[in-house]
Amino acid sequence: MRKNKVGRKFSRIKDRREALINGLLRSLFLREKIRTTEAKAKEIRPLAEKMITRAKKNDLSARRHLARYFDSQTVKKLVEEIGKKYQERKGGYTRIIKLAARKSDAAKMAVIELI
Repeated sequence: MRKNKVGRKFSRIKDRREALINGLLRSLFLREKIRTTEAKAKEIRPLAEKMITRAKKNDLSARRHLARYFDSQTVKKLVEEIGKKYQERKGGYTRIIKLAARKSDAAKMAVIELI
């Protein structure tokens, strides 16, 4: 039984699942809008919100925390551009827009973007 376990597995082992999520987050922050499956979009949304909240602090500890997950280019954009953009906003930095199902395997698709 699941018993309140959080998170989706995406038919991957832990390391590959973490790499997938980090790659999606990096793409979201660099491009500010990505097209992916609905399940993946829903999975990365809370993580993206927490990363942006951390980036809003714009101090050394925030940069070091973000550097554990992303490369320097992504951290720089997160702190200097995205963090400043949402300085006055309390939360709700992302939006998920549902799209039509993918033709090949009928997977539910969505666009996740920064507001």
